[in-house]
Amino acid sequence: MIEFTRTKTKQDLWGILALQKENLIQNISEEEKKSQGFVMVQHSYDIMESLHSIEPHIIAKDGHLVAAYCLAMTKHSRKDIPMLIPMFEQFDILDYKGKKVSEYNYMSVGQVCVGKAYRGQGIFQQLYETYRDSFRDEYEFAITEVSTHNFRSMKAHQKIGFEVIKTFKDEFEEWAIVIWDWR
Repeated sequence: MIEFTRTKTKQDLWGILALQKENLIQNISEEEKKSQGFVMVQHSYDIMESLHSIEPHIIAKDGHLVAAYCLAMTKHSRKDIPMLIPMFEQFDILDYKGKKVSEYNYMSVGQVCVGKAYRGQGIFQQLYETYRDSFRDEYEFAITEVSTHNFRSMKAHQKIGFEVIKTFKDEFEEWAIVIWDWR
C-alpha cells in the first residue's frame, strides 16, 4: 500500500536521491526520455536536507521505499541550486494576475518524479494532491518550470491543473513556467 506523506527521516531523503539518480536525463536512454520523461537537476544530500529544513518534501512510500517524490522549495532556497536560479529570476519579472510572481507567497516545485514501477497508477496526481493539501494554507500557488522537451511531464502537469504562463530559454534548456493556483 502506498503512503503519501512528508519527509521525516534521513532515509526518506536518501530514498529521494536514489530515485532521482535512476531518472536523471544522463542516466536514461533517448527512448526513455521521450516516452517516460526525465529529471535534470541532481541534488546533494546537504541540499536535500537544507530544503527539507525549510519545508518537508512530499513523498509516496511503498514500505520503506520512496516510490515518488515532489520537492518543496521556497523563496529562501532560490540561490541554493545554480541550475534553478534562472527560474527564480523569471519570477522577479513575470507578472501573474497583476503582480510579480515574486510578490506572492508561493511554493516552488523543485522537482517531481515517480519511480518506473509505479507509473500509470495515479500516483503523480495523488502526490500533487498531497502537496496541495500540505501547503495551500500557507502558500497561494505552486509554480515550477518543466522542460518543453519533457512531453510526459508537461501533459501530466496540465492534467493536474497547472497552466503555462510563460516559456523561456536559458543556457540549459527551453522551459515552460507552469502555475497551479490554489486560491
